[in-house]
Amino acid sequence: MFIAFEGGDGAGKSTQTGLLCQELTRRGLTVLATREPGGTQIGEKLRSLVLDHGHGAIDARTEALLFAASRAAHAEQVIRPALERGEVVVTDRYIDSSVAYQGAGRSLGTGDVKALNGWATNGLWPDLTVLLDVHPAHGRHRRTAGAAAEDRLESEPDEFHQRIRNAFLDLAAAAPESYLVLDAHSPVDQLAAAILERVEQLLAGRGSVAQ
Repeated sequence: MFIAFEGGDGAGKSTQTGLLCQELTRRGLTVLATREPGGTQIGEKLRSLVLDHGHGAIDARTEALLFAASRAAHAEQVIRPALERGEVVVTDRYIDSSVAYQGAGRSLGTGDVKALNGWATNGLWPDLTVLLDVHPAHGRHRRTAGAAAEDRLESEPDEFHQRIRNAFLDLAAAAPESYLVLDAHSPVDQLAAAILERVEQLLAGRGSVAQ
């Protein structure tokens, strides 16, 4: 099974990814936790290029292509082999992030960016996408708590992040059977329980649920 966590910056994706992987592992399932951009040696280098400050100007198309290149390596070298071994793959971000950030946020067109990444991954799509919906202002408050520094995309204005939020919600509305949309402002344990319940349903349908 392939599960992707999506949402704006500060939505709590990393926390919920970790909690789900911990619980599934406790139940005896083999789980691969990964992230984007990154997940491979070349992907981590590309992560630095697209997220860190100090690399000079990056135009929107170049940014989209760098994310797609990282994702192509991730899908081919990490995700697909793990799925073929029968593992549960849980990723912090995947194709929807590019559709939202570059397609909507950078105004490149969500359809074009989705098609680019479908080609880059050879049509590898998640079985379930968990969307943690966060208001841009709330996400920024979370990101900067404790004087944490924002990366290049996080530091974009709230209007940019609102376009991203709208795009995520549009993607989920277009395919509700493949998404679990949750209010990121809800308590951590409540979110974790809702996510686990949905994943249990999917696993049970495949005869691979564990207690």
